[in-house]
Amino acid sequence: MISFIRVDDRIIHGQIVTRWSKEFPCDGIVAVNDKAATTPVLAQSFKASTDKKVFVWTKEHWREKAETVKNSNKKYFLITKNPIDMKEILVDDGFVPNDVKRVVIGPCNDRPDATKLGNNQSITQEEADACEAMTKAGYEVYFALLKETAIGDWSKFRSKFGY
Repeated sequence: MISFIRVDDRIIHGQIVTRWSKEFPCDGIVAVNDKAATTPVLAQSFKASTDKKVFVWTKEHWREKAETVKNSNKKYFLITKNPIDMKEILVDDGFVPNDVKRVVIGPCNDRPDATKLGNNQSITQEEADACEAMTKAGYEVYFALLKETAIGDWSKFRSKFGY
């Protein structure tokens, strides 16, 4: 089953394994990212970052395994590197992650074409479109590096992107 949904441009790192996994207990982590899944050194570094079971899959492999993960008795985090990939999973593909309705967006690097929302949380117009689509599909899109440093949900920021 899916116990937590996260978008994080670092995919799997210390905040995920030491902080969020205590907030939302899990047995494993499923990272969906084509580049990481097809770059052995990246996939291995994510797996070495925790003692939890870690899967690093392409989007295609995720589609093959999604229902198995969802129907498992074990609790898994679902993580993508960006909001666009998460929107593809939740909205375009129609994956329903058990009863989880919150997408927590963590670090999104500052980039020249991105709008800064908070400390280390900047998104592009295309990523904003993905946040809007997830919200319209019934998800709460929530921006938080950590629980105690949350800056709010999508409704607070959407007007910056023409919504």
